[in-house]
Amino acid sequence: MPKEQVSITKSQAIKILGMIWLASNLCDRLWLALDRSVPAWDQSNHLSLSLKYLDALQNPQLNPQLFDGQWWRSFWMLSTKYPPLTYILTAPFQQIFGTGNDQALLVNFLYSAILLISVYGIGKTLFSGQVGLWAAGLCVLLPRLYEARLTYLIDTPLMTLTVASFCYLTIWRSQKTWLGEWLWAVIFGISWGLALLTKQSVMFFLFLPLLWLGVSYLWQRKWSRIAQLITSFLVSVPIWMPWYRTNWIYLFSTAQNSNAIPATLEGDPPLNTLAAWTYYWNDLPKAVSWVLLIVPLVGLLLHLLGRFPRELDNKKVTRSIAWLALYFISAYLICSAIFNKDNRYIMSYLPILAVFLAYCLTLWRGRWQIVRWLTVGLAFSVMCGKLFPLVGMGGIVQALSPGSLSYPYLGAEVPNLQVIEEIIETTPYLRANLGVIPSTPSINHDTLNYFGALEKRQVYGRELGSTVEQVAQDERSLDWLLAKTGDNGMAREAQLALANRLETNPAFRLQESWQLPDRTTLKLYHRRSPSVIVEPLSHTREKVHLDRVIVPTRVPPGVPVPITYEWSGSWEQLESGLVLLTWIPKEISQSNSNSFWLHDRGIGMGTLYSGQSDSTSQAFRVIEQTAMLPDAEVVEGDYILTATYLNRTTGETYPLTVPPVSIAIDSDAPAVPAPELDLVTQLRKLALNLPKGPKGLELVFEQVARLNQYDPIQDYLEQAAQTLEYRLTKMSPIGDKKLDWTYGLVLARVLQEDAPSAIAALKSLVKLDPNNAYSHAYLAFVYLYDWQPKAAQKALQPALELKPDDREIQALNGIAALMQGNLIKAWMILSPLL
Repeated sequence: MPKEQVSITKSQAIKILGMIWLASNLCDRLWLALDRSVPAWDQSNHLSLSLKYLDALQNPQLNPQLFDGQWWRSFWMLSTKYPPLTYILTAPFQQIFGTGNDQALLVNFLYSAILLISVYGIGKTLFSGQVGLWAAGLCVLLPRLYEARLTYLIDTPLMTLTVASFCYLTIWRSQKTWLGEWLWAVIFGISWGLALLTKQSVMFFLFLPLLWLGVSYLWQRKWSRIAQLITSFLVSVPIWMPWYRTNWIYLFSTAQNSNAIPATLEGDPPLNTLAAWTYYWNDLPKAVSWVLLIVPLVGLLLHLLGRFPRELDNKKVTRSIAWLALYFISAYLICSAIFNKDNRYIMSYLPILAVFLAYCLTLWRGRWQIVRWLTVGLAFSVMCGKLFPLVGMGGIVQALSPGSLSYPYLGAEVPNLQVIEEIIETTPYLRANLGVIPSTPSINHDTLNYFGALEKRQVYGRELGSTVEQVAQDERSLDWLLAKTGDNGMAREAQLALANRLETNPAFRLQESWQLPDRTTLKLYHRRSPSVIVEPLSHTREKVHLDRVIVPTRVPPGVPVPITYEWSGSWEQLESGLVLLTWIPKEISQSNSNSFWLHDRGIGMGTLYSGQSDSTSQAFRVIEQTAMLPDAEVVEGDYILTATYLNRTTGETYPLTVPPVSIAIDSDAPAVPAPELDLVTQLRKLALNLPKGPKGLELVFEQVARLNQYDPIQDYLEQAAQTLEYRLTKMSPIGDKKLDWTYGLVLARVLQEDAPSAIAALKSLVKLDPNNAYSHAYLAFVYLYDWQPKAAQKALQPALELKPDDREIQALNGIAALMQGNLIKAWMILSPLL
């Protein structure tokens, strides 16, 4: 910290900031070195996303792909909920130092440098370099900020870039030269864009300062300043727009999922209560500590009472405090007006508060200067006592800084990694899907998913459903389940009931168990007859062979039928293999135009994992135990199987020799117990609801949410799309199912968010089903998703003629008008609907 002085040179400031930066980061690294805990839910989720971006940026073909629009679309879609700058900035650190929580947190060296420089810049611009340095020092001593630095969350980079943007905005408004104004306007625009690429909530903090400046300059007719603000916005657009344009459809659900739903579950106070508006006020002592609140404010009070010498420029100080107050108060009110309350959400106003507190602290002058140092020394001691288990400090620390202590966890490690290793060792050639019943900070689906991602993404942790029906579906669909005795945290009743059933469920066996530090037991269960089994063979084989098919001899139509397929071939052919399986009448006399059914999908249901196969020519056996669905309208009689192999990568096809097998369809036959249908069959079945419009969509998306849990990479969508496209375009016509298959293709492509492919499929659909208003509405919706409002409005015309009073179709029409800038027409269409 600086001594009392008239001015501080640039080199002195850099040295002091460097020492503060180094000391704070060394303290963080010491804490992390001692800590043996594992990342909790949110941290694990963000760390998993950081690994996705690391993988994408490690791609050796990155350079040519910089000009590939499809690659960029895929890149932005790696994170559909959160803007990805946090993960992109983490990638170099994980590339150099390796993957893991502590390695990812090395990015905080960058964030802390930006934050300290920004806070110093605000303090220096508004008050003096001395205030700026004290503010930087206080920033590393605020409990909320040093606790946040120890976890990998978006809040720290968001705070950093928000404060940096406010710093550049503050410097810009203070400029007096034409060149300085335009230079800092551009710098602010870049920072603003980067902040928006971190999280949308940056605008909670910058909105009113920007609005105040805009209105002030309009009132003063300072047109050059208005032009500079507009330029700042235009500079920011290319930075944040690509991600928002790609993922804008998710922003509506994100607002609901991150606000109303969590607030209700957490019991946050309603907005019509005083508690909602005093929530963050009551949190201030925890966020700042009594030490750093009381002493500076007492200094301000004594200053106002004339006990300290006055500043030479009281007007500048008053304007500066007003500018800080605008940021602080507006951020407080906006964040308080949001139903969901979380202490992390408002962190971005704490560094600005630190600037104000630093100014107040510097008011202790002359012989009272020692108060500054005693205050900072005490705050440093409190920080050490809150972060490390120092003997005899606990009570004193909590009195001076309320809130829980943040000691590193020094106990035994939780066996998350051992769970992942056990699954990989048991099924080395498969991508595994682990249903996680416990929901505690150290054992939950996000944390297990992250540990699986660290192991080359071979194992995925999945969250079970919340209702009895969903959990029962999970029980039938997942081959791996993880349960825990004792406290299961936030696990729901239906999930706990499943954990209890696993003990006696004949379909599962206990694979392994581990004793946990709290003396409870973690139990890993595996299905006795897994849906897919892979075995290496001693010989080599190029093409895929269908060696065996096991089915019941007699079944009724319209119900799932258990079936076992046994394939063999080279790993490359198996992994890339799609199979087009058609069950047709054995006798020509039984033939009917629609008397057949499909069982198309990927070999191994798309779960074959290439990371463990050493030879692409070595033969493997793949055994699938699944179910198929004979259509309800198939006629009775015997059916046989025909099969075609399709390589999803090369497009190669060849017929497969089918071993002797037949199945009799008989309405009087009893139903045979069967496992869950494969995901591709379920998707094709769900697609038949699309012609019903909104009523059908509700069922579709409810079930698709479950299917996505069972295939974490959603490969079943690509399996469905490629097999249906091949049947529709390259196979000889069979029956009269072209419309049903096209609906299946449309659903697969829409769920993949592949707008060009979805539009192509929808164009085929409206030709096949021109009298269904919803087929036209679906095409219009995808055009809107792809920011083609003019094409959407044209596609809607048949729908408007067929169903002129349909609210959903009218809403699409209004949105199309709005996106084209026709505000009057949009208002006339949408206002009656609202």
